[in-house]
Amino acid sequence: MQRSLKDYLVISLKGLAMGAADVVPGVSGGTIAFISGIYEELIATINTLGFSFFKVWKKEGFISSWKTHNLSFLLALFTGIAISILSLAKLIKWLLHHEPLFLWSFFFGLVLASILYIGKQISSWNIKVILSLILAGVLSYFLTIAEPIASPDSLWYLLFCGFIAIIAMILPGVSGAFILLILGAYQVFIGILNQLREGLFTMNLEILWQAIYKLAIIGIGAIAGLKLFSKILNWMFSNHKNVTLAILTGFMIGSLNKIWPWKKVISWRTDSAGLEVPFIEKSVLPMNYDGDAQLMWVVLFVVIGFCIILLLERLATKKEH
Repeated sequence: MQRSLKDYLVISLKGLAMGAADVVPGVSGGTIAFISGIYEELIATINTLGFSFFKVWKKEGFISSWKTHNLSFLLALFTGIAISILSLAKLIKWLLHHEPLFLWSFFFGLVLASILYIGKQISSWNIKVILSLILAGVLSYFLTIAEPIASPDSLWYLLFCGFIAIIAMILPGVSGAFILLILGAYQVFIGILNQLREGLFTMNLEILWQAIYKLAIIGIGAIAGLKLFSKILNWMFSNHKNVTLAILTGFMIGSLNKIWPWKKVISWRTDSAGLEVPFIEKSVLPMNYDGDAQLMWVVLFVVIGFCIILLLERLATKKEH
């Protein structure tokens, strides 16, 4: 596929959005990839990437292998994701602490519209498709109410967390950050990112090495999970597309509980910055919310999030025609 520099900049912007979403427990970068029209290409590209890269390199040269495996697409996308996680993560974290109602309502609108967008693409409804949607929805809902465990210190556990979280990050409706929270590794992961940022800005090689070492462990698990799961997803899209879309839609429906704006805090935890943040929460109606429900503002941000998806869908449709 021939792309211009402008096309790759757009892909990087989509990566920025994916990275921002992946930092928030409850929002999936896979959802952003799906609604921005790059999801199937991402899965297919990851699926084809392997030792064949070196075989083509040996026979036809590095440039040919790079183009064959669509690596410019992956480079642009993951550059955007990395920049977002290292920069926007701080803003997202601030919003989570200071304006949670507005942030969650915006994401609620995004996911709500995404459910309609993905569900609309199911071309044939039958009992298998309906059951897939219901089961995925129920599983996703129970994930949102699962109680997180204590933070781990084991490097083997971080490897496992990387393997599981990356699967969630590329699966629409399932938040990789929330899976990390459930596994007890979210606080550790955010701490590692802050350590990396501190090491880069202060040029403290000891702090930088510790962060890179831990990220490498998580990265090895993530690469293994990404490679394995991309094969499964690619096969499902090729052979059972309607069932796959139903599962993705179900996961997103179930995840709405996690990003419902009004919550009652059951217990608290201390984050990597030493701040007290909600640990276990329960969704409540606006009238039962402990504080100013800001109903009009919340509805406005839901509508804004919803309209952004409609706009993206319209732009994607125009591009196809």
